[in-house]
Amino acid sequence: MEDVMDRKTLLQRISIDPRVCFGKPCVRGHRIWVSLVLDFLAEGATPEEVLAEYPGLERNDILACLAYAAEMSRERVVDIPAGQSA
Repeated sequence: MEDVMDRKTLLQRISIDPRVCFGKPCVRGHRIWVSLVLDFLAEGATPEEVLAEYPGLERNDILACLAYAAEMSRERVVDIPAGQSA
C-alpha cells in the first residue's frame, strides 16, 4: 500500500492547463477530470472501483482529488436549498 502524502504534496498531483481538458482540473499526467473522480465517489464507488476503471491512477491520485475538493469548498459558496421542517 502506498504511503499517504500530506495535503500540499497531494495537491501537486492536480494540474490545470488551459490546453488540456478545457482547463478543467485533472489528475496530473492524465486527462481524467477531478470532478469525474469525485462524481464516482459521490455515487458510492469505492476507491478500488475507481482504480479498476482507470488503472493508470494511483490511490494518492484519488486522495489528491479529495484534497482539491476540500480546498475548493473553502473558496466557494454552493447554494444548497434548506430542508423543510417536519
